[in-house]
Amino acid sequence: MAKVELKKPVVEEISEAIKDAQSVLLVDYRGLTVAEDTALRKQLREAGITMKVYKNTMMEFAFKGTDCEKLQEYLEGPSALIVSKTDATAPAREISKFAKTAPKLEIKGGIVEGTAYDAKGMAQIASIPSREELLSKLLGSLQSPITNFARVMNQLAEKGGASAAPAEEAAAE
Repeated sequence: MAKVELKKPVVEEISEAIKDAQSVLLVDYRGLTVAEDTALRKQLREAGITMKVYKNTMMEFAFKGTDCEKLQEYLEGPSALIVSKTDATAPAREISKFAKTAPKLEIKGGIVEGTAYDAKGMAQIASIPSREELLSKLLGSLQSPITNFARVMNQLAEKGGASAAPAEEAAAE
């Protein structure tokens, strides 16, 4: 069997992984211990994100003709491919969170919804709150004026009820 035929399934696997991805990141994982790597993979898996290490040449072939083609400049040294098909900002957020405990983990670059970012751009994306956090903030800001209005109306009703009682007694006399 020729070498090309052996490599074709790997390239197809990468192509399939990045096909409908919301975001794709390349990270440098050199210097991570086995325990740190295991913890990182577990954390990513729980967030619905996949991480796999491929040869750079295989990723180059798979990236050709896709949005990920812009990532080819970051394919130097060992690279891990991190893919999320559901949440566009989750991979950057999870990697940044994990990098606080393992500083040797570095983001090289990434694609988020078709736009390429370098390491600094990915750090900014990591600071974007998750969809659930944004929805809860929105609901809180919508609920706050209603709650304050109800509180004021309640206080007015209590004050009006207390001052109305003596006026009714005076009218009855």
